[in-house]
Amino acid sequence: MTDKSFAQPMIQISVEELAERLVAGDASIQLVDVREPQELAIASLPGFINLPLSEFAEWNQKILAILNPEEETLVLCHHGVRSAQMCQWLVVQGFTNVKNISGGIAAYSQLVDPAIPQY
Repeated sequence: MTDKSFAQPMIQISVEELAERLVAGDASIQLVDVREPQELAIASLPGFINLPLSEFAEWNQKILAILNPEEETLVLCHHGVRSAQMCQWLVVQGFTNVKNISGGIAAYSQLVDPAIPQY
């Protein structure tokens, strides 16, 4: 997945906007966290589906059964790099409304909820 060059523009969402959407209980969004299980054990947000990039070979062929390509999809990682890769891949797979969570869980902890541990 990381060896391909993508030319799609990256749409970003701030952690503050994510927090507003989570508090509002926005059921129209799909939430994906691409971090590793050991990272989730340290810091996580409720409602996210975990699709670790290291396990890409295990879930990539089933992505259309896991997620709806027509729904808004927000992708999270630690700082925003892995989630950006996932966003680009999802767009190539035909997803029409994908957004990278800028700064990842680290920014969420710093700017929204300091109770979420840093690592």
